[in-house]
Amino acid sequence: MQANDWILKRNCSITPRQLWQAYAAICTGSGLVALAFAIHGAWYVLAYAVLELGGVGLAFLAFGRHAADRERIALAAGELVVEVVEADRIKRFNLDARRATVETPVRGALVTIRDAGTTVEVGRFVPEQQRRQFARELSLALRKDGPATDASKNSL
Repeated sequence: MQANDWILKRNCSITPRQLWQAYAAICTGSGLVALAFAIHGAWYVLAYAVLELGGVGLAFLAFGRHAADRERIALAAGELVVEVVEADRIKRFNLDARRATVETPVRGALVTIRDAGTTVEVGRFVPEQQRRQFARELSLALRKDGPATDASKNSL
């Protein structure tokens, strides 16, 4: 049986390593300018530069921690596996593909996948239109993966 695999992630134009290289370059440039002013007696410029670069560093840290966030949905052999990765936390849900249902989102809502009391929302990293497209693809794949006697499979 063919496996289906979807990865929903942010569209990041810079990797965390490149981000820290850029931050080091910014710190070097700003630090040299602030140090030059401090040598000429304007110590407050150095203090302001340290505060500013600290704030930028905290913003970069928050961005870098979440740059690799993603959701992975895999369908194979009657099992639907949903992995949600946020910062350094990984949540994994194993659902029965034959019983799982997919709710197509309306007006900015996330895609909801339900199975036997377990509810998982995915699609937070993609635009609304792509969420709806993903929901349709997943619903179709679940129907194809269901048992041969399933009425929805006969209607396709």
